[in-house]
Amino acid sequence: MSGEDGLGIRKGQAERLPVRSALPALEQALDTHGCAVLCAPPGTGKTTLVPLVLAGRGARVVVAEPRRIAARAAARRMAWLLGERVGQRVGFTVRGERVVSADTVVEVVTTGVLLQRLQRDQELAGIDVVILDECHERHLDADTVAAFLLDVRAALRPELKLVAASATTDAEGWARLLGNAPVVEAQGTTHPVQVVWAPPVRPVRPPHGMRVDPALLTHVASVIRRALAERSGDVLCFLPGVGEIGRVAGQLGGVDAEVLQVHGRAPAAVQDAVLAGSAGVRRVVLATSVAESSLTVPGVRTVVDAGLAREPRMDHARGLSALTTVRVSQAAARQRAGRAGREAPGTVYRCWSEAEDGRLVRFPSPEIKVADLTAFALQTACWGDPSATGLALLDQPPAGAMSAARSVLSAIGAVDAEGRATQRGTTLSRIGVHPRLARALLDGAPEVGARRAAEVVALLSEEPPREYGDDLAAAWRTARRGGDAYAGRWTSQARRLESSLAGAGGHGPGKGCQGGAGQGEDAVAGLVTALAFPERIARARGEGALLMASGTGAELAAGSRLRTSGWLAVAVADRPSAAASARVRLAAVVGEDTARRAASHLLADGEEVHWENGDVVARDVRRLGAIELSARTLRNPDPTLVRSALLDGLHREGLGLLHWTRDAEGLRERLVFLHRELGVPWPDVSDTALLARAGEWLEPELSRARRRSDLGRVPAGQALQRLLPWASGAASRLDELAPERIEVPSGSRIRVAYGGAQPVLAVKLQELFGLRETPRVAGVPVLVHLLSPAGRPAAVTADLASFWKDGYAAVRAELRGRYPKHPWPQDPSAAEPTRHTKARQGRESRG
Repeated sequence: MSGEDGLGIRKGQAERLPVRSALPALEQALDTHGCAVLCAPPGTGKTTLVPLVLAGRGARVVVAEPRRIAARAAARRMAWLLGERVGQRVGFTVRGERVVSADTVVEVVTTGVLLQRLQRDQELAGIDVVILDECHERHLDADTVAAFLLDVRAALRPELKLVAASATTDAEGWARLLGNAPVVEAQGTTHPVQVVWAPPVRPVRPPHGMRVDPALLTHVASVIRRALAERSGDVLCFLPGVGEIGRVAGQLGGVDAEVLQVHGRAPAAVQDAVLAGSAGVRRVVLATSVAESSLTVPGVRTVVDAGLAREPRMDHARGLSALTTVRVSQAAARQRAGRAGREAPGTVYRCWSEAEDGRLVRFPSPEIKVADLTAFALQTACWGDPSATGLALLDQPPAGAMSAARSVLSAIGAVDAEGRATQRGTTLSRIGVHPRLARALLDGAPEVGARRAAEVVALLSEEPPREYGDDLAAAWRTARRGGDAYAGRWTSQARRLESSLAGAGGHGPGKGCQGGAGQGEDAVAGLVTALAFPERIARARGEGALLMASGTGAELAAGSRLRTSGWLAVAVADRPSAAASARVRLAAVVGEDTARRAASHLLADGEEVHWENGDVVARDVRRLGAIELSARTLRNPDPTLVRSALLDGLHREGLGLLHWTRDAEGLRERLVFLHRELGVPWPDVSDTALLARAGEWLEPELSRARRRSDLGRVPAGQALQRLLPWASGAASRLDELAPERIEVPSGSRIRVAYGGAQPVLAVKLQELFGLRETPRVAGVPVLVHLLSPAGRPAAVTADLASFWKDGYAAVRAELRGRYPKHPWPQDPSAAEPTRHTKARQGRESRG
């Protein structure tokens, strides 16, 4: 424990933390290998004791936490262990807040802050050890930071030490990533936690997008009441988001406990109060996943788990990114349950059944697999590896997501044609928000002023509460009036963005503040939002319906004042999986001129020729993405485009658009028969095959056609001839293998029908007298439909010899009385065939 007393940890505190036993192995691993994976259960002290011990050996340590609340709490706990205030030997830096001093040797930061620091100073000068805490959560920033640090160790600072720390993680995977680093495990002394299965009595609807069935939230509130009645101590309840926390809190009126709400947006004072412990009053703490790890909530003996979590999802086809509600993973459920056993034996009430538990996924989805990768792609481009192929990552980014991200970065000028970061891209990356928002801030400030641009971007960087409404300009005015926690955070963020803009070389405080002074708030909000999300500029289609430039349909809520606007810039929208359109959550009014300026890269003029309403439509169209601005009819459209439109029409409406005669249909049926019976070289002439080869067998008629009526004059039979196997010479045997007609004993040439499963020869019975064997085509016996003298079906056979022997007598007995003028010999196989009556047959024989 050489470093344990180096900083003067409070007497007796280090001995109480179980991770202490693993410290010698960790120190040895870092001394010999430079990297280590530390696996330690919650409550063992991995977040607080380990950094202090390493700093006690003379190292300057940076601890990276995935969340601001965890970073601040860890710094406070370490400072307490040293008997100091935060900002002396232990400090922290989170977005918008930095508490450090010249004496600081342990600094706790968020992974986002560390990422920005690495981009500015790749060597991390003056830092000896970096600890990546809670790496099992697989946040995108944390994965990126790990990859960059491994690059730094390999190329610049091999002496920089790296620890990947987690309570539950893929230890082997992280060890491989860190160059086969040693895995150090600390045994915890967590107390036993009893599991109580508490599923709803009645089925509830599964989560859908951001929606959670209110019946489940009512059930969760009832389970909290049950837990308060059955158990002692404080209750910690996990819910997926702020909205659900508020709704459950509203159903807990009258409980004999203080109800607190903890989430990433909660004021720092509230977070501090929760983590400080109760003052003799029983508490119910309603929390999001921020309370899963890195934090100990004092006094908690019971956990109520709603079983839901929020994960990011990106709809690349529509340019929409959002959080979605999912079932919790098994790993996260274990983490949550462990909160009940940090200080004493506890209980977890799981609001699902034991059977459902076995069907949960093992781990949450890594963000790199499901999230918007635009910010990640800019970070890697600025790092010098635009494709990210040279980075050490546990999971490689999906190619489609990276391609979509590079398209966005290219459109805003952040990367060049090869994907390398431009000077503008470097500037955008240093502002500390999503590249889209950084672009809006950088380009909007000269237009509307730095302060107003920063205030609108602050609204876009953290969606306002739903009660602010869907009108961004109105939400801006509400935030400015203040009075709630969101307004306080918004004010701080706006100030930070204005300062970041100055630091990045844009309009800072006092600069550009008069820009756009004549513009109203609606216009300012619209311009800045349009700059951030040009693909989401939308034009009204009536009845609250919109069409975005991306091609996605959208709808405004009933009663929204935005319904009267012709153009909008959509800031927030989500699209339920079963819905045809996205739902607009937040938008700003824009004018068409602003829309054209903000999305100038989406403006395009061109000929559009397509199949519409049953015919070819040719127009010269000016568009803003998918939004049609103007159009005029083309008199002489590009023949190539016309040809494509005609082919599209054929695919949509079928081959019936062509002129099919009886002979053409007969030829097609004969070819179907030959392809089925003989195969190659006889072509497949099914609808699917003919449409796939339409450009081949319909030339040159297709190139000459201009509209639907021209297709109706195309002789399909003549065109089909082009598909016959002329090159092999087999085409000359068509009439031999599949004759159009067969000559029967009477001398008649009878048409063969090839449209069914077997070729059919429909002929009057008397015309086949004397024919002992069934006719064949391509070696296949035809199905003979024997007709009465009146042409009505009398019998069907594929074996004439058997029919003459066994079936003819019954037909003769039934029909000879009805048709006495026609011959009905006893032995038809030896009789003379005829097309006529007995009298006419006799006259012809005498003549």
